[in-house]
Amino acid sequence: MNKFYSNTDPAIVTAFQAYEAQQRISNTKVGCALVVTLMPLGSTADYFIYHDMLVPFFWLRLLCSAIAGAIWAFLYTEKGRRMSRWLGVVVPLLPVAFLAGMIAVTDGFASTYYAALNLVLLAVGAVLHWTLAESIVAVVLVLMMYIGVGIGHGNFPPVSVMFNNFYFIALMDIIVVVGTYFQSRQRFREFVLRHELDINRKALEASLIQLKENEAQLVQSEKLASLGRMSAGMIHEINNPLNYAKAGLEMLRDKEKHLATAQQADYLDILKDVEDGVNRVKTIVSDLRMFTHPDTEMRDAVTVKEVLVAAHRFLNNECAGKVEFEEDYPADQIIWGNKNKLIHVFTNLLQNSLDALKNKTFTDEKPVIRITGRTENGASFISVRDNGPGIAAEHLDKIYDPFFTTKDVGEGMGLGLSIVYRIVREAKGKILVKTEPEKFCEFTLEFPTGETIEA
Repeated sequence: MNKFYSNTDPAIVTAFQAYEAQQRISNTKVGCALVVTLMPLGSTADYFIYHDMLVPFFWLRLLCSAIAGAIWAFLYTEKGRRMSRWLGVVVPLLPVAFLAGMIAVTDGFASTYYAALNLVLLAVGAVLHWTLAESIVAVVLVLMMYIGVGIGHGNFPPVSVMFNNFYFIALMDIIVVVGTYFQSRQRFREFVLRHELDINRKALEASLIQLKENEAQLVQSEKLASLGRMSAGMIHEINNPLNYAKAGLEMLRDKEKHLATAQQADYLDILKDVEDGVNRVKTIVSDLRMFTHPDTEMRDAVTVKEVLVAAHRFLNNECAGKVEFEEDYPADQIIWGNKNKLIHVFTNLLQNSLDALKNKTFTDEKPVIRITGRTENGASFISVRDNGPGIAAEHLDKIYDPFFTTKDVGEGMGLGLSIVYRIVREAKGKILVKTEPEKFCEFTLEFPTGETIEA
């Protein structure tokens, strides 16, 4: 059967052989069950043909069934499964041996039980998954046993009777061998076909998943584009009043000299506070402009500090006075990437930490977000860790899936970490999460520190 495997992937051949080994165990159990059942039923033939041997033959048949039953039980053990290949040959030869003994004590070559040998061989071809070599060995052994017991008996019937018996046994041998050959080839072809269908099914499923992800990204891109267009208009409308306010502040500063000396200091302090407020609004508008008109292809050396300062600014209203921030990273730590996208990454991570901290009741500790950074081996590492409720183990393999979220309806679309993951991969970086339920959750990002990545 080895020639069946020519021009076939060795992995498929190995899988087929493993499948055949498993099938052999199942089929051998079926063979045992047939022997256990059919051997005692053969007593009906003993009753009509060799009535005087009914009792001893019945006990022989029961013994054969008992041995087959023991083999059937043995196949459920680990050792039995390892020996299934050998046992698969023994099981059909077991009734053959008993039948040969019955032929020997009755009429030898003239015994009508030669037909029972044909039935056993037929069962071999129909039930057991033998290889071509095994089937040849089996039929030769059957033929040799028949010839041996016939010669040993010494009763030689007319030539026509012997020819008839040998002819039918030989004919059944040929049928079994040829049938085994074509059955083996057909089973292999069917297995290869199922394997190819399984591969195609998995490829189709992967394509559908990719299609859904692409669809989700397109939907998100369209939403972001719409948000960008809307924000761009709002920014323009905000900038104009801010420019008027800045111009008005300059005029008010010129009026300071007309005030009494005692009032000038307070006056300038008020102007400074107003100017600081206006500048803060302009900075926020400038940050928003980066998202509405991002240069997504541009990459540069970006300091961790400037990225985190911008992310803090976006979330200042949510975290001011509510969460304690601990930061420990080199002032000159650098990431190579797109500044706007990196701000998006850390804004999402910090927002997730803030949302998680809201869902935990603190008694002996305070809500803390700790940001640490280091540079080693040509890579820049930044970790964002919170002491919130963590991530459940069953959710860990889904957190980067688009639209997966454990938040209530209206609290999030489940796109944050999906976008983070995509941006980090685009920057040739890596993202790793560590978590312990009810204790902490930590995302560690690894980025290149220089333009060493392939274009």
